[in-house]
Amino acid sequence: MLPAAGIGSAILTGILRRYALLQGVLDIPNNRSSHSTPTPRGGGLAIVVTFLAGLAALAAAGLIQPAFAAALGGAGFLVALVGFLDDHRPVDARWRLLAHFCAAAWALAWLGGLPPLDLWSGPGNLGWPGHIFAAIYLVWLLNLYNFMDGIDGIAGLEAVTVGLGAAALYCSNARGDPAWALPALLAFTALGFLAWNWPPAKIFMGDAGSGFLGMTFGTMTIQAAWFDARWLVIWLILLAVFIVDATVTLLRRLYRGERIYEAHRSHAYQYAARKAGAHGSVSIAVGAINVFWLLPLAYLVLIGWIGPLSGMTAAYGPLVLLAIRFNAGAREP
Repeated sequence: MLPAAGIGSAILTGILRRYALLQGVLDIPNNRSSHSTPTPRGGGLAIVVTFLAGLAALAAAGLIQPAFAAALGGAGFLVALVGFLDDHRPVDARWRLLAHFCAAAWALAWLGGLPPLDLWSGPGNLGWPGHIFAAIYLVWLLNLYNFMDGIDGIAGLEAVTVGLGAAALYCSNARGDPAWALPALLAFTALGFLAWNWPPAKIFMGDAGSGFLGMTFGTMTIQAAWFDARWLVIWLILLAVFIVDATVTLLRRLYRGERIYEAHRSHAYQYAARKAGAHGSVSIAVGAINVFWLLPLAYLVLIGWIGPLSGMTAAYGPLVLLAIRFNAGAREP
């Protein structure tokens, strides 16, 4: 099933590229762009379609819980639909944000909200404030994934490495259920798209794909935390590169009073790409950090060799310093 998902995603991406060229759905370079030639966008819809098809197949086979399938499918579809419309004709930011919170509420309603988190001392069950925080977390994660989709290959490679890493951790944990199948499915569908998006990109992901990936990863983290609160930390470690770069950039721009919803090129990965003169080397560096640094840390948390707080500190501390080193959120020249 997984190879078929990857092949299907690659074929559908090619079809979407032809459609985008015929319909003039192009990303035109401007002074805020990291590319120099008009490029079709919306290829991430291939990830959406192939993943939802695989999700339906897994649910029909009884391999995943119906409530989890409903949470993933409904929330992901709504986010992708709004992103698809925005790729064709800009949707006002207020309506996009409303749709994102509706999608988050849908996912949390099916999952049962935020589970009790007994990771540290203090109340494990946060009640309604915890559910509100979970909704904000989901909306932030889907938007930061969109923010981080700014150079060729980076968003697709992030999905591949994080998805396969999570699948490997699920397998090593011997949970006795096919929990590994969903992150692996997401990784293979992203791999099919990545074949077209690798530098120099022949098509861009677009809001439909990037928002879908962010919401899907976020929903997986909440669901995993219901099984074991440590899995929330494990997922947050795996996603640390995107979370740190986007969050540091946002906070520094907020501090200067800039309009955070406007396009910009002040993420650390964008500064790094301009300094390197190439997109591929930066995307590969992100993938290498995921595989050789964050994945081992997540595994150590999983087997109990280090605590959740130590794991988060070891993952996020160096990445914050690295983001600052590459001027994340600094004012653009």
